[in-house]
Amino acid sequence: MRGGQRILAACIQAAVVVLLFAAWAYVTHGSRVLSLFLPAPDRVWTNLGTIAASGALWAAAKITLATIAEAYAIASVAGIAVGFLIARSERLLQLFEPMLSGLFAIPITMFFPLFILFFGIGPASKVAYGAVYAFFPIALNTIAAFSNVERLYLRSLHAMGASGLQQLRHVYLPAALPVTVTGLRIGFFICIASVLGGETLASIAGIGRSIALAAELMDTGRMYAWIVFVVLVTVMLNLLVYAAESRLKTE
Repeated sequence: MRGGQRILAACIQAAVVVLLFAAWAYVTHGSRVLSLFLPAPDRVWTNLGTIAASGALWAAAKITLATIAEAYAIASVAGIAVGFLIARSERLLQLFEPMLSGLFAIPITMFFPLFILFFGIGPASKVAYGAVYAFFPIALNTIAAFSNVERLYLRSLHAMGASGLQQLRHVYLPAALPVTVTGLRIGFFICIASVLGGETLASIAGIGRSIALAAELMDTGRMYAWIVFVVLVTVMLNLLVYAAESRLKTE
């Protein structure tokens, strides 16, 4: 995308955000009934400032981000390793690729009580839940990336006496990197969503738990403040990940 197109895209995105906030402020102005379910932006901003000043925001964010980081690390390592091993064998590819695709189509949320049963209500269950959910897109994209590597290049390197590590470095990784990175990006945001969802359903701490508690108390201003914080952080992370992905694909 050229410079002018990037500026135009950024302006359009900013205009959409401004219009959404303007519509939010307009529909909540002077309506007491609606403000109970959708508080005005200034009330949400005030609550966000109060939460941040009290230290509750950073304490909850620290727990949630640590859980996401741990779950994502497990999912990335396991997904890439399993995907690479399956893609190297035609027999394993035919056996496990449809199985992984079928498992990924199952709503894993229905198995969340099992994670609570085995790992408890603390962060460990959310780590396991997020890691399992994020594992599938990473593994499936890795399988697609490595299985589509041109075999002629591999045969040529093999004929020249290249080791498995040299094949990985000079053929597999450069050819498979774009699709693998896409899988890592998808898995990253699935991991965020699953951890936050798990915290909302059953947890003793974290951002998801704070949102659920505010909803239970009908403190909608505080609830939306937590949601706005999640949206802002997620958008920033998405922009950073997208920029990193674009740079890797162009190198």
